[in-house]
Amino acid sequence: MSAFENLAGWLRGHGGIAHREELLRVGFTIALLRAFIRSGQATVIRRAWIALATADIDLVTAAKAGGRLTCTTLARRRDWWIPESVGSGIHLHLSPRAGAARLGADWKGVLHWAKPLVPFTPHSLTGAVEDALAHIAVCQPFETALVLWESAVHREKLSAQYLRGLSWTTRAARHLADVVSELSDSGLETLVVVPLRRLGLRVRQQVKLAGHLVDILVGDRLVVQIDGYEFHVGAQRTKDIAHDAELRLRGYTVLRVSYAQVVHDWPLVERTILRAVAAGLDRVA
Repeated sequence: MSAFENLAGWLRGHGGIAHREELLRVGFTIALLRAFIRSGQATVIRRAWIALATADIDLVTAAKAGGRLTCTTLARRRDWWIPESVGSGIHLHLSPRAGAARLGADWKGVLHWAKPLVPFTPHSLTGAVEDALAHIAVCQPFETALVLWESAVHREKLSAQYLRGLSWTTRAARHLADVVSELSDSGLETLVVVPLRRLGLRVRQQVKLAGHLVDILVGDRLVVQIDGYEFHVGAQRTKDIAHDAELRLRGYTVLRVSYAQVVHDWPLVERTILRAVAAGLDRVA
């Protein structure tokens, strides 16, 4: 493999773009970088970033602005559960001296200027998870933000206690830290639990009944199981049906709701649960 191929391969493995100092640190030479650029295989951004033509466009944008990807942009890249209502525009975290003007007057993204909770990692184009959560807190409606926070807890293996101990600078972030839970397996659970609790219902998550965890238990006897976007089939679906039957034999009422119902027809789901509560199905007979 030639030196050019080695360099191009390394860049492709890192989103197609890297800071010059990072490339020097891993062993590439100044002479090689200059020759690589002169050959037309890469371009230079702000005299410091080396980028392939196929480089990740979000990372290139961050490099041009002197910022880092954050908020819902970072959430997508880290595979957090994203509600459909969240837009796809790019979010950047900039320092006060950053060059946002380099993005152009027609740029449509969102800029976050708050002092970082976590010091910027040198030569990184992606921000810290904690700063992304802080930006989400002020950038998204409460319920959407809570979905993202709880997905981050699940995906990033964060503890609610850790989040409550951080020095959040906004009331929105402090409130989210107070209420965030480690129990939601997916954002769908959060979308169900939050409005039910607002109605004053006693709601618990991930309760073990008849040998298996159920998604949500309302009161003592009303089980709400959520069939996510990737609906169980085959052997797992058979186990779900068997568990539902066992719960009914033990006196529980089981309501199954789908992803589409939770996301697109929540009023119907809410009315169904409230009717079950009105009929006393959440209580021991």
